[in-house]
This record gives sequence, structure tokens and C-alpha cells, in this order.
Amino acid sequence: MYEQSVNDDIVLKGSSSRARRVNPALLGGLVLLLSVAIAVVILMFGPTSFFLILSAIVALPIIYTIIAYPKAGILLLIVMAYMIMFLGRFKLNFPLGTIMDVIEVLLMISFFLRQKYQHDWSFMKYGTAIAITVWICYSLIEGLNPWADSRLAWLYTVRPIALVAILYFLFEFYIRDIKFIRTILKLWIGLSVIAAIYGLKQEFFGFSNFELEWLKSDPKLTSLYYIGDHWRKFSIFSDPVTFAYNMVISSILCFCIITGGMATWKKITLTLCGCLFFIAMLYSGTRGAYVLFPAAFILYSILKYNKKVILAGAIMCVIMVGLIFVPTSNYTLYRFQTAFKPSQDASYILRKNNQKKIQPYIQSHPLGGGLGSTGVWGKRFSPYSQLASFPPDSGYVRVAVEMGWVGLLVFCTMMFIILKTGIKNYFAINNPELKSYCFAMVMILFALNIGNYPQEALVQYPINIYFYLAAALLNVTRKLDNEEQSLINTQSINN
Repeated sequence: MYEQSVNDDIVLKGSSSRARRVNPALLGGLVLLLSVAIAVVILMFGPTSFFLILSAIVALPIIYTIIAYPKAGILLLIVMAYMIMFLGRFKLNFPLGTIMDVIEVLLMISFFLRQKYQHDWSFMKYGTAIAITVWICYSLIEGLNPWADSRLAWLYTVRPIALVAILYFLFEFYIRDIKFIRTILKLWIGLSVIAAIYGLKQEFFGFSNFELEWLKSDPKLTSLYYIGDHWRKFSIFSDPVTFAYNMVISSILCFCIITGGMATWKKITLTLCGCLFFIAMLYSGTRGAYVLFPAAFILYSILKYNKKVILAGAIMCVIMVGLIFVPTSNYTLYRFQTAFKPSQDASYILRKNNQKKIQPYIQSHPLGGGLGSTGVWGKRFSPYSQLASFPPDSGYVRVAVEMGWVGLLVFCTMMFIILKTGIKNYFAINNPELKSYCFAMVMILFALNIGNYPQEALVQYPINIYFYLAAALLNVTRKLDNEEQSLINTQSINN
């Protein structure tokens, strides 16, 4: 494990010894004084102040925990990324996205506090860090885009892009041992199991009343989610696409890490979880997700080239061909089949035509129309612009339209560097467990890159967080393996 000059609890250094010297009478007096102050505030400002004080009492310990114990903050960030959209369906009068922003900012504050003692910027020397830094800077420069119709749209859009991307550096800095990697992956799989089971509940037992109210509150939601007399499932996520893609990458995670050395019962458990995620994904009705498994298996076969993989690939091809061409009246299977017959899909043809029409605009605007010029923010801040009504329906197309062909080049270069780094590190790592983790992250990032063309794969929680987590783990696993090999070589020399 690589050196830490300061522990995670550095903020708490010496606190236990000071606590033993606290005078009980003084402590009691402070509590009494605080209680009187709270009572006076409530009397002066009314019952609303009570809830504000209660919120502060709950929030302050959480804030302290995130800053003092950033690993706990990272785990909380992942949990909230799953729950944030689910909570939003309860019509809470609170900007839930702000919660994620606050957690990310607190982790940044913790990072800079530690840098006062550690001065560790070694993670910035990697190509991945440089590529992500360039991407963040380009996103910020877009605020000066002369073709942008709204600066306010940029302000709303750049926040999630830049702030989430910074998480890469925080993950790289805080994930310093294999135990924490295991904890993160266990949490990832555990939360995905909950999401998969909830998705199956929606399929076989129906939606809850508050979900039906949410679906019927907007005719556009009904038209998007109710297709062929069948509701597309979205589980606890914001939409079926996010549900499907999360199930895909979680399934890939399970099938990849079993390649590392582990007990048989763990391999069986992970295999069952992977199958559960795959089945749940089918009920999302997201055709873009259906092609990700075959696409990912191609890279899997290249990186794991051997007789067993070839045999498994041949069997999979036969099964896939059978599923694609077998006659069926089942909606889920029919939806699966249409994903591999794009020429017969009206929505695919419409998307291709839209992309063809927008090409001249992309070619004539190297910086694009500005962040937030399409989609929700485009309709809100520049409703009469050329791009406001354009449906990108693709992560790559959105980048090209909003950030121009220059932005698309920056984005694709970043993706290339990340995948190149991951593949290189995979072949360099010796530890079987770390190797399997690196392998899983390469496969997940590859799948998300493929999936970012038919859909916008990297914009919603928790996938946007997982993208930068996976990118960070590519380098973290290599660093941990290098330290382990260095320790082994040192011991062998001493012996």
C-alpha cells in the first residue's frame, strides 16, 4: 500500500486527549445555554425555525464526517447517487441535485486540507489526469462561446460536467488500498441488487401509486415509457435508459471480477448477480443497452484470448442468433430483437435523419452552439434558437452540437487515452485480484463508450460517477500492484 504521511483522521488528531480534559460542569452549562438559545430562536421566528435548527443538527455531523473521513463521504456519495432520483418522485420542495454538489464540494475541501500536510500531486502526472483536466478546461472555456445563445444555460450545464469530472482526482487520491476498493465494489453490487429487485417488482407487481402519478403527470413521459401496451421499467432511477445501463455495467462488473482468484461460493454469487442484472435490464425496454453485452464480449475475447473464451463466444453467438430470429409475441423479446435490426426501427431511422440534418451546423461551428443549447436547458433559456428543439438522443451528438467538432475531438481523445491506459495497465498488473478489477473497469468504460452513441450514457447519476470511478481505478490498481511487487522484490533481496 502506498505511503500516507497523514491518516484519514488527521483532522481529529489529538481530539481524544483533549476530550478527557473537558470539565463536565462546563459542558453541562454549554448544553443548557444552547437549549435556551434554541428556545428563544423558535419563539422569535416561529415553528419554521425549529425545522431549520433540526436540519442543522442533522447536517453538521454529516458535514464533519465527510471532511474528516472522506472515505465515508465517497460511500455516501455513491448511495445518494442511487437514491437521488427516487426521492425526487415524492415531489419534495428541495433541489435534490444540490445534495450531490455539496458532498462533492465537501470532499474537495477535505482534499485541500490534507494537501496542506501531504503535498501529494503525483496522480496528476498520468495521461488520464491530463486528458480529464483538458476536458474540464474546455467545458469552462465554452462559457465564452460566441455562438452561444444563453450564458445562463452554460452556467447550469457546466456545473455537473466539471464538478463530476473533478471526482476522478478525488477517487485517485483517496482510494489507497485494496480493502477500500473491495468495499466500494461490494456497495456497488449491493445497491444494484436492490435496484434490480425493485425493477422486477415493477414488472411483475406493478408500479406504486406515487410512481403512477408521476408517470401520468406528463403526457411526454407516458408516450416515452408506455410502448406496445407495455410500461418500460426504470426501477429507482430517473429513466429506463439509466436503469438499463446501470444493470449492464453492474453485470459486466460481476462477470469480470470472477476472473480473479476467489472462493467458489463468491464466483457463484457473482454469477447469479450478473444474471439477475441482465434479466432486469431486459424489462427496461432500452434497445441501446441490449447491444452492449455482445460488444463488450468482443473486447473480452481479445483481452482474454484462449480456448475457453472462444468456446464460450461460439455458444453465445448461437444463442444470440436464436434469440434475434426466433418468432415471438413476447414484448420484451421483441424489443430485444429490434435492437439488432436497426433498419426496421422507425425511431432509429428518425435519429439518423436528425443527425444528418445537423451535420452542416456542426461543421460550420467548431465550438458548437454552447453548453445547454439543446434539450431541457435549451428550451428554457433559448426556446427560439435553432438548437432548442433538436433532440440529440446521443452523448456524442450532444457534444458535437453543443461543443462543436473541436469539443468532440477533445472528448474522444480523452476516451481513447482512458481506454489505452486501462488496457496497458491490465497487461502490466501481476496481482490476480487487482488485475480482475482493472479488467472490469476497462470493460465497463468500453461498454459505456459504445452505449454513449445510441443514448446519452454519461449524464445521469450514478453512471456519471461510476465513469470517473472506473477511470481512477485503472491507475489505482496499477499503483497498488507496483507497490506490492516492489515490496516482494525488496524482501527477496533481503533474504
